[in-house]
Amino acid sequence: MNFEDLKKFFFRKPKNALEGTEDAAPDSRPASEAAIPEKLVEKCEKCGQIILSDELRDNFGICPKCGHYKKIDARARIALCAEQFEELFEGVEGGNPLDFPGYDEKLASLRAKTGEKDAVVCGTAAIGGVRCALFSMDYRFQMGSMGHAVGEKITALFEYATANRLPVVGFILSGGARMQEGIVSLMQMAKTSAAVAKHSEAGLLYIAVLTDPTTGGVSASFAFEADVIIAEKGALIGFAGPRVIEQTIRQKLPAGFQRAEFLQEKGFVDRIVGRREMPALLASLLQLHCAAGEGEEETSAPAPASSAAAAAQAAQAAADAAAKDASSAAPAAEEGGKAAEEGGKEVTA
Repeated sequence: MNFEDLKKFFFRKPKNALEGTEDAAPDSRPASEAAIPEKLVEKCEKCGQIILSDELRDNFGICPKCGHYKKIDARARIALCAEQFEELFEGVEGGNPLDFPGYDEKLASLRAKTGEKDAVVCGTAAIGGVRCALFSMDYRFQMGSMGHAVGEKITALFEYATANRLPVVGFILSGGARMQEGIVSLMQMAKTSAAVAKHSEAGLLYIAVLTDPTTGGVSASFAFEADVIIAEKGALIGFAGPRVIEQTIRQKLPAGFQRAEFLQEKGFVDRIVGRREMPALLASLLQLHCAAGEGEEETSAPAPASSAAAAAQAAQAAADAAAKDASSAAPAAEEGGKAAEEGGKEVTA
């Protein structure tokens, strides 16, 4: 063995799994068994089991083997929980304000692949018979990261809901602010928060449904500003990731840190809800809010004519009784005055 062979043996570079090996044996299986079309089956991200796509879809994107929640796109989530959806602001799309290299091409590729203009879908819908404003974020578009278009559409939706006295339901999924838009992306945190605050000051309901993952600038703004915060099972929720936090504080984090169950234990999440139960819970919350609003209106409404007449009659009866008491008390007061005068005369005498 010469020096070149020894060098190749001791200093060989390990192959990446995607690179393959030069001496890999060709697949000897028949063509019908060599590969399974991806559209027919999917592999669970957690347990690795192969699942029929139809079975996974019928199970609301939940693995029937281990219960893992697969990410679903924005419109699939809307179809799961709402009816009569009408999209708003569909023409709003982001650009490349900082001339970030390759960003225009990336946006064009994502729009062609997903069919969406950006990472959020907004509109109005009915849930449980209650009309509401609704937005849903899409993991397929740069993991739902928040750029100018996302912030603009969510802000416009809250302003529309405030003007039309509608509650808001938000399905939130995001990797945070979008790096390619820099400070323009970070400014969306303040803009969306201001719109949420005005909606809240108008006495309207906002329900946030946190899904996996909800992180970064989105979790630091409108995700945690809701009146009711719901989370899906096992969702990763936080600001910085666990690895970054461990490197910063140089401590090992507890098991399940930044998962929905951990945040509920610490009081950051009101309730963890399964995907199957989500439509019924949202419907009950919206119906409860609607019923409370109707009760307030009834309390402040003017009394019927019959009630007003009854109140007037009662007031007149009370006035007559008071006048009668006053007239009967006058002779007694007069007799008392005469007796006091006669008693005074006797004392003087």
